[in-house]
Amino acid sequence: MEIEFIAIFIPIIAIIGVVIMIIYLRRYTNVERLAMIEKGMSPGDLPKSRANTSGPLRFSLLLIGIGLGFIVGYFIDANTNMNELSYFSMLFIFGGIGLGLSYIIEEKKSREESLTR
Repeated sequence: MEIEFIAIFIPIIAIIGVVIMIIYLRRYTNVERLAMIEKGMSPGDLPKSRANTSGPLRFSLLLIGIGLGFIVGYFIDANTNMNELSYFSMLFIFGGIGLGLSYIIEEKKSREESLTR
């Protein structure tokens, strides 16, 4: 097989896999609800899960950290002769700083929510 032929099938197989996964998740959710109804429980009686807003915050701060890492890596590369090392090291450092900052913000928000309850 040629490499181009295989490269075409990778996204196709990935899309099919995602669709099958979504179908099975929906199916098992439906089976679970039917089982609850058969046992006399109401699926509406389950407590609603709160919306988790930490994902977008974490993702945005990670991307901001990666962007800053690229900028600082470029300046280090321009002033020294470190080539790729400066980019990778700054990506990891600033990406980690972004994730650490998101953790601090999430903890502060959860403490404020627990105090108001």
